[in-house]
Amino acid sequence: MNRFVLAALLLCAPALAAPPAGPAPVSAKARAIHDSALIIDTHVDTPLRMLEEGFDLGSRPPNGQGHLDLSRAREGNLGAAFFSIWVEPKEFTGQYTHRALRLIDTVLNAVEKYPDQMVLALSSKDIVAARAGKQKKLATLLGVEGGHAIQNDLGVLRDFYRLGVRYMTLTWSNTNEWADSSGDLQDAAVKHHDGLTDFGRDVVREMNRLGMLVDISHVSDKTFFDTLKVTRAPVIASHSSARALTDHPRNMTDEMLKAVAANGGVVMVNYFSAFIDDTYRQAYAAMAPERNAALEAVSARHKGSDAATKFRAEGAASWEWAAKVQRPPFESLINHIDHIAKVAGVDHVGMGSDFDGINSTPQSIDSVADLPRITEALLARGYTREQLHKILGGNLLRVFREAERVSREMRAAPSAQR
Repeated sequence: MNRFVLAALLLCAPALAAPPAGPAPVSAKARAIHDSALIIDTHVDTPLRMLEEGFDLGSRPPNGQGHLDLSRAREGNLGAAFFSIWVEPKEFTGQYTHRALRLIDTVLNAVEKYPDQMVLALSSKDIVAARAGKQKKLATLLGVEGGHAIQNDLGVLRDFYRLGVRYMTLTWSNTNEWADSSGDLQDAAVKHHDGLTDFGRDVVREMNRLGMLVDISHVSDKTFFDTLKVTRAPVIASHSSARALTDHPRNMTDEMLKAVAANGGVVMVNYFSAFIDDTYRQAYAAMAPERNAALEAVSARHKGSDAATKFRAEGAASWEWAAKVQRPPFESLINHIDHIAKVAGVDHVGMGSDFDGINSTPQSIDSVADLPRITEALLARGYTREQLHKILGGNLLRVFREAERVSREMRAAPSAQR
C-alpha cells in the first residue's frame, strides 16, 4: 500500500459507476459454520482513516468508501482485528514514534467510546473472552506496520508492547536501519544490509521475549530467512499472498510458505487485487508512470490545503485510477487461500485483508460484511468445518498462544532478569 491507496478508501467516489448487483446470498450451511467460528483479521488500516478524517467506527453505512465499521463487522461476524499502526516514512521522518502514538491513541479512544462493542485485547485469552457470552465484542488489537516506528530504540518497542501492540512488521515497503524491505531492493540510492543487521536480530529476540508476534510481511526474502534463523516463536505474515499465483515481491514463494510451516507460523492472505490476480497486477503496473504523475500532481495542487482535504483529494484520485482496471474475480482470492493451504498446510493459512489500506478488492468482497462468502467458497472446495475454523482464526490464535508460551519461558530464564 502507499499513502494514495490508503487515502483512497476514505472517499465516496461519485464519478465511478455504481457497483454491479451483489452475488447470491450465502447458504445456510456456510453461514452456520461462519457464525460458529472465531474470525480474526490480522491487518486493517482503519486507524489512518480515524486519525485523518475523524472517522467514527460506530457510524453506519453509507459512511464513505471504507471497508470496516462496527455494524458491518457484526454482519460479517468479525471477532478480532489487528488495527494497523502505519507511519508514512517520508512524510514523518524523525517523528515516527510520535506519529505511531497518535494512531494508537485513535484506536484506544474508539475502544473507550464503544465499550459495549469493542474491547482492547492484550492476549489470546482476551480474544476468546471478547467473543464469549451474549454480548460479543470486537477484540481490538494493535499491530505496528514497519519497524522504523521504533526509531532504533528497544525501549520504544517495549513501550509499544505496554500500550497494547501485539505484533510488529519488521519493515514496511521501506528498508530501515536494521532490516531490508522487499519494496526498495532495486533502489540503488537505498542502503541495504543483506537482510537483518545485528540490531535487527536483537529486535526479533526482544519481540520473542515480550510475546510480540514477529510479522514478516513486506520484508525482503533475505530478511525473511534471517528472521527464521533467529526467532524462537512462530512468525506471522500479517497480509501476504502467494507469489506462485501472483508474481509480486510482497507475496511469498512456495519455499517461504514451507519455511513458515516448518516454523509453525501462519500466512494471512491479503485481499488487494494486485496481490491476488496477475492480470490485474500487470495492468495496474503498466499504468504506474502515468498514474504516479497524476497522483503527484494532485498532491502538489493541495500542498497548502488542510490535511483532511489533501487526504480526500489524493484518495479520490487513487481510487479512480484503481478502477481503470477491472476487479479480479472472487476466485482469485480463494485460489490464494487454497494454494497456501495445499503448500504450507491448512494449519498455516489465515486472513489479513488489508481493509481500508487498499483501493481495489476482488469482486464480491466490498467490505468486512462479505466475509461469509469466503467461508462458502472454501466449503464448496471441500474444506471441512474444522479446517474452516482454523483458516478463519484458529491458526492465528494457536500462533499467538505459542508466542505467549515462548515469552513466559524467556522471561523466566535467569538471563532475562533486568
